[in-house]
Amino acid sequence: MNAIHITRRAVACACACAALALAGNALAANWPDKPITLVVPYSAGGPTDVVARLLAVPMGQSLGQTVIVENTVGAGGTLAPARVARAKADGNTILIHHMGMATAMTLYKKLPYDSLKDFEYIGQVLDVPMTLLSRKDFPANTLPELLDYVKKNPDKVTLANAGTGAVSQLCGMVFAQQSGAKLITVPYKGTGPAMNDLMGGQVDLLCDQTTSTVPVIQDGKRVKVFGVTTPQRLASMPSLPTLDEQGLKGFDVKVWHGMYAPKGTPKDVIDKLNKALNAALKDEMVKKRIAELSADLVSPDKATPEGLRKHLEAEVARWRTVITAAGVSAE
Repeated sequence: MNAIHITRRAVACACACAALALAGNALAANWPDKPITLVVPYSAGGPTDVVARLLAVPMGQSLGQTVIVENTVGAGGTLAPARVARAKADGNTILIHHMGMATAMTLYKKLPYDSLKDFEYIGQVLDVPMTLLSRKDFPANTLPELLDYVKKNPDKVTLANAGTGAVSQLCGMVFAQQSGAKLITVPYKGTGPAMNDLMGGQVDLLCDQTTSTVPVIQDGKRVKVFGVTTPQRLASMPSLPTLDEQGLKGFDVKVWHGMYAPKGTPKDVIDKLNKALNAALKDEMVKKRIAELSADLVSPDKATPEGLRKHLEAEVARWRTVITAAGVSAE
């Protein structure tokens, strides 16, 4: 009797699984049948928002539906991923996020989602280099001079950032650790106020994305620039050396972006989203605008679910080491 009961349960479970599979296939076949929401963790006009809006139009054209960009701001960029992790796994709500998907795993003790377990991966999008700047009248003029100055003046040089968990803070951590400098960290509520105070001479140093810094650097009147944070020089400013080639060997900090969907989103839907993403990355208008921002679109092998998964896993491990060594917490 027990054997018959177990067999019936097994058959029922198999039928239920088959029904779910058929339902998933039907969803994928008809998808998308309504507009798709692309959630951004930061304010309109910011670097991640700019990237999202660049991709939304060509992705929508490929998918045959409008892609609506929605800014879900707050809690250091963790509200948006939490929202998408809880969304229905039908492909109609997706997320674009930068390296904060990796760093939040260490920064927050009570994160309302798991970056590695609660999402399906669509693909990497682009990398944004960073630059190290100072106020215009800072005593040092080259990176070697800067390194010498900060070592001779411990706890006197101020380093601005856009707040806990911001990429400017993370870049500053790596600079302090690799240079051995003891700096005074000055957090702001966003890159804009930090940059304004740097240009006004109220703080000494700032490390931030090229999307924000290149126009100020090219102006040449309000800041000094010491180098690029990636191993490669910028195509837009080829004469600007990297920090690596000037003595900070191995210095490599860039703001990478990826696109995600809720866990359980059908594979066929993920495949359609990935195809639309790759089509957008090949769009001439997108490529032109990304180049103007001094950013780099990723290679095709990275713009895949597997490419993003591997990269996120590696970045979680990397930043766990950096953040733990710095003793920084968002709580």
